Amino acid sequence: MKKVLIIPKQIISADESDTIYTGEAIEITGDMITAIRKFSDDEIKKFEGEVVRKENLTLIPGFVQTHVHVCQTLFRGLADDLLLLDWLQKKIFPFEYAHNKNSLRISAQLGLNELINCGTTTILDMGTLNHQEVIFEELIVSGMRAYAGKCMMDTNELYPRFKGTTETELDTTYNLAKEFHQKANGNIKYGFAPRFVLSCSEKLLKETHEMMKDFDGSLFHTHSSENKNELQLVREKYQKDNIEYFHHLNLTDEYSVFAHCIHVNENEISILKESGTRVAHCPSANLKLGSGIADIPRYLKEGISVSMGADGAPCNNNLNIFTEMRLAALIQKPRYNPEIMDARTLFRMATIEGAKALHLNETGSIEPGKKADLVLLDLEKATQPLINTGENIYSMIVYSAGAQNIDSVMIDGKWKIMNKGNLLFDEKELFSRGKEELKQLLERIQN
Repeated sequence: MKKVLIIPKQIISADESDTIYTGEAIEITGDMITAIRKFSDDEIKKFEGEVVRKENLTLIPGFVQTHVHVCQTLFRGLADDLLLLDWLQKKIFPFEYAHNKNSLRISAQLGLNELINCGTTTILDMGTLNHQEVIFEELIVSGMRAYAGKCMMDTNELYPRFKGTTETELDTTYNLAKEFHQKANGNIKYGFAPRFVLSCSEKLLKETHEMMKDFDGSLFHTHSSENKNELQLVREKYQKDNIEYFHHLNLTDEYSVFAHCIHVNENEISILKESGTRVAHCPSANLKLGSGIADIPRYLKEGISVSMGADGAPCNNNLNIFTEMRLAALIQKPRYNPEIMDARTLFRMATIEGAKALHLNETGSIEPGKKADLVLLDLEKATQPLINTGENIYSMIVYSAGAQNIDSVMIDGKWKIMNKGNLLFDEKELFSRGKEELKQLLERIQN
């Protein structure tokens, strides 16, 4: 079994004690972290495996994003400056409807390439209505650790062509879950994904949640309480706010992940807290769509699980977790005080708290017995001439660093980025094919 020894400047573990190792190396056997300790020069010389000397770099856990849409990566820059419902009706629904297998494949590849280049090694992805198997195929090829699922819609007043029947949506989803749940040695898991209240019947929502019982370790993934106009339509239709409606249908529990949760009432905060429902915070998308700012400090104070996601490329317009961490901290400080949402909190939300939200015990921190999902950062380039005292390491990562500081990325013990070189994709070819598929997709829409 292949062994790797990484010798970094320091290791930021994100374990329960926030241990920071200086002078220790990390041993990897196969896909597993097997030791974190000091290795003598003689041990290093005799090590039977790959020795990676990176004494000037910082080793951190791979980032975990709990809400993304890789099916939308191809649409970056084509849906700007719109409110949510207009954004869906005028741009995103027509674009997703126009996807064929080829355009969806390149969109997924572009998204996965960007996520990995930004240090993300685990995602919860909401797919699209048609050809969802393509996304699963690309996830498996990439080696990404992921929850993913077909986006389910059986009603759509915004763009009526883009939906299925209730029975078809349920049957297709069940068959996809049977085929792909726990694939790739368990790295791929199914995330049942009704899009949001306004695109799903009560029957679809309830039966989807019931279906999860056949797939141990699966999740329920949806959007909630993102936009005031959306919320008003939900109230008119069901006489309840969004999360109250989900709770009424018994869809709130620790295996449910709700993206956004911006416009919530006191009762809904209690529901999130008492049910254990997870919140995926996507600050860039929330600001760009003009949706608002979720009260994350309040959620954290109440003990509600909050993790991070970039959402999709057309409402962000990048998939960079560094941007999300920094922005999530900054937007709360004028509302509360500069001490709120410190850098350490944001780093944990993007690593171990994301893993916990997804019930993944094998990733999110650097500890013996966990999977080798790792990122090497060159923080010296981000922080010169600052001296790293150890106390400001989280500040360096959250406030100063970015994707440009990533040197190498490992998922499941395999290098995906090494010495800034992409081992997964030929990016020149990838971008060229992306342009061609986008051109053809836009022609399909016009026709």
